[in-house]
Amino acid sequence: MNARIIVVDDDRDYLALTRAKLITTGFNNLRIEDDPLKVASLFESEEVFDIALIDVNMPELNGFELLDLIKTISPKTECIMLTAVNDARTAVKCLKRGAYDYLVKPINREDLIFSLNRTLERKRLLDILDIGKSNTVPELKNRKPFQPIVSRSPHVFRILKEAELHAGSDVPILITGESGTGKELLARAIHTASPRSAHPFTPVNMASMTNSLFEAEFFGHTRGAFTGAEKDRAGYLKNTHQGTLFLDEIGNLPPELQGKLLRVLQDGEYTRLGASERQKVNVRFIAATNEDLEIMMNEKRFRKDLFYRIRGGWLHLPPLRERSEDIPLLVDQFLKDYCSPAPECRVDEETMCLLMEYHFPGNIRELKSIIQSAVNLAQGRPLAARFLPEQIRKQKAIVSCEENLRSAEDRINSLAEIEKHHILMAYRRFNRNKSKTARRLGIGLNTLRRKLKTYGEA
Repeated sequence: MNARIIVVDDDRDYLALTRAKLITTGFNNLRIEDDPLKVASLFESEEVFDIALIDVNMPELNGFELLDLIKTISPKTECIMLTAVNDARTAVKCLKRGAYDYLVKPINREDLIFSLNRTLERKRLLDILDIGKSNTVPELKNRKPFQPIVSRSPHVFRILKEAELHAGSDVPILITGESGTGKELLARAIHTASPRSAHPFTPVNMASMTNSLFEAEFFGHTRGAFTGAEKDRAGYLKNTHQGTLFLDEIGNLPPELQGKLLRVLQDGEYTRLGASERQKVNVRFIAATNEDLEIMMNEKRFRKDLFYRIRGGWLHLPPLRERSEDIPLLVDQFLKDYCSPAPECRVDEETMCLLMEYHFPGNIRELKSIIQSAVNLAQGRPLAARFLPEQIRKQKAIVSCEENLRSAEDRINSLAEIEKHHILMAYRRFNRNKSKTARRLGIGLNTLRRKLKTYGEA
């Protein structure tokens, strides 16, 4: 597990015992120290730990003093206090001074691991809340798993940071967003960033699941379980043991199958078709949908208990029209994918302008197909506007391509021109939804209507 933990105790034998308990459970990023003064120096030098396990009774610098120092210098480090004295007053004192938990020695392995997992879950939730409050773009601790997701959007980076935090836990995740926004790509990135990355990632399209297919493919079956079952078959669950099962289009799963999936999520157990014994499975679930599950729940088409079970973490990917700053980056990436290295393999200014103005109902998947088609038509030439689909070429230009791409150093617009461009860009980005555009711009609906009429867009 990636959490960085420091254990502080003046009893070296106890440190060795605790270290063995943690390593055998997967907590490998450990530091053990028997000198609290040295630990104080580590924190003062800004060394970062996620959790500190601190003995209360130590010479020179006791556990309370070290706790106070850590919470002052590194408030995001969660502290668990360890003591041989089972005293309620001591426990209250620890909690009031900022410790998250208090354990009494001798501490068995199960209680220690339970406390650590609960503390990490608290830290994960607090970190997610901090992302929402912060105006700065968060940095990823490990960018590599998320490199396939191309973006410069601050909003997308906040989503990726939340995804990274969720990756360290086993909480089920629900990814929502329009078709083509990259939900499976994000699910794969979460799996790659998780402790399960060495195990299988299995994508399953839930829209294709019928009753018979669900049980046979999901749970597996024994030989002779039904007509045509000529041999034993391991299902998705067994094949994904210790890995991640990605349930795509979960909103299309028939209601009669939702209860069967819920039982697996709740119990971590299932029974193969044709068998009687129940089998345990250790699988992390990530679900995705382009449907509004809350509307579906109100219409009795999706179970509320399943919704709240799969929505342990909730990530919503914005449509491409709400992150248009990513279009040039994505175009460059797709050109690298589909072009042989050549200076002619590029998009000219007029073409880029048209792409920037287009609303992309199919999102990133549509942009990818457009670039692939244009590369095929261009045959090594620069990608000109004539190689784009008709619905893009014929759209009404908001401003000329030269104005749209020219830098501010080359041309200074009047305030009226800047306002017009900004309003029309927002109007197109929100698919000509006047109410949403007015809310996002912070202006009245009547004001927006009047300006659109002036611009010939009423």
